[in-house]
Amino acid sequence: MKERMQNSSLKQEFLKNWIKGLQLHTNFNKNTTILERRKAIKVSADIAIASTRNSTTRWSRALIAHASRDGSNKTLIEKISGREAPRKVSFGLIRCSKKIMKRSRVARQIRARRAVPQSVVGASLIAKKLVKSRTLALKRLVPGGEDMDEISLIKETIDYIVSLRVQVDVMGRMASVADRLIPFKTL
Repeated sequence: MKERMQNSSLKQEFLKNWIKGLQLHTNFNKNTTILERRKAIKVSADIAIASTRNSTTRWSRALIAHASRDGSNKTLIEKISGREAPRKVSFGLIRCSKKIMKRSRVARQIRARRAVPQSVVGASLIAKKLVKSRTLALKRLVPGGEDMDEISLIKETIDYIVSLRVQVDVMGRMASVADRLIPFKTL
């Protein structure tokens, strides 16, 4: 019951922010092409769903940062989220510490291989490679996932999936309402 209420409030907040973004876009750009409208819908939806999380998640901050790279979206971000668009995100320290962690992990693995029989090592290496390849694929899918450790990545992925479900549900309902109001005419 509590999850349903949270989901409902998330949907309401997303819808409010998304409509605000679409209105802002149409106020600024009266004559737009279909591709420009499609981009505006996507950018508005991304900013709206990220702003519902109030920058509490890395993926939401990454979406806002990605949208702010385009100078024309800064006003949109500020109006929808109520905050100033981020200037620049730096992950230099994280990358540096990842290199150190990787070196220590490699040293541990070398010491561990010497103590374990070769047949066990072969099976565990296959499993580790499979987990690593799937983790890398997941890091590419979640915004900002490239710089996350595995535990954070799982938590962020779960939150991102819930938010995407909210976004898809609201957008689907809007599309069905639009279909009922303006039936599609075949040529």
